[in-house]
Amino acid sequence: MGALDGRIAIITGAGRGIGREHALLFASEGAKVVVNDLGGALDGSGEEGTPAEQVVAEILAMGGEAVANHDNVADWQGSKRLIDTAVESFGDLHVLVNNAGNLRDRVLVNMSEDEWDAVIHVHLKGHFAPLHHAANYWRDQTKAGVGVNAAIVNTSSTSGLIGAVGQGNYGAAKAGIGALTVIAAQELSRYGVRVNAIAPAARTRMTESAPGLADIVVAPEDASKFDKWDPANISPLVAYLATSTCPATGRVFYVKGGTVRNFQGWTLTESLEKDDRWTVAELQAEMHRLGA
Repeated sequence: MGALDGRIAIITGAGRGIGREHALLFASEGAKVVVNDLGGALDGSGEEGTPAEQVVAEILAMGGEAVANHDNVADWQGSKRLIDTAVESFGDLHVLVNNAGNLRDRVLVNMSEDEWDAVIHVHLKGHFAPLHHAANYWRDQTKAGVGVNAAIVNTSSTSGLIGAVGQGNYGAAKAGIGALTVIAAQELSRYGVRVNAIAPAARTRMTESAPGLADIVVAPEDASKFDKWDPANISPLVAYLATSTCPATGRVFYVKGGTVRNFQGWTLTESLEKDDRWTVAELQAEMHRLGA
């Protein structure tokens, strides 16, 4: 018995890297998997179906069930076709893992409008569009009297939750995904849907291309030592969040190697109080108490 027996899952960006590891682990735990991958380059350009097909072949070879989908998750109709692929291929949908993304790193003074738009489009709209269509599917099931036990796992990043120089577009999208996760969890609980997010740290095409990271995310020379940057380290947490018995919702978890940590969102701390409007002069005298 696998932890995901009977679960039908869509995993976006599953042709390579972390997404591929998700797909392989999900299948090994008994899930039927829709492997979505546009097959584009790191910057999001181009389309090539081969990576998704290769992952499907790996799953079939190990006795699992999977189909490939090559729709663009940031395309409204494409994301609807993605949801339909799961239902038409396997008869239902229980899990949506939003993982697809791209990178166009640039400091803000050098970033072009296209570089901003491309990253926000793929990451933020590429999470919202599949989430929207999946949520509508589960809402319709609930209205029809069908019991729903569904899970969405989004992919945020420390670039958005903590910050990273040169990733204003990527970080803004990933911070937005964190907020979207919390709001979606609040809205979709009535339909039997849990929504969580991860902020992973692993060796991928993205981290290997990021300045300063390429020399850090390398595998240990001694193959017997634990590789804390192996992308496969991320997938067990995602699989757990996708199980039918997981109670968590509205949460964001950091995961790297053997470490899983809870992210705490924006939190109100110290305050200044008076029973009237502050003046600028008063604030100049008092704001140091807030660390400003």
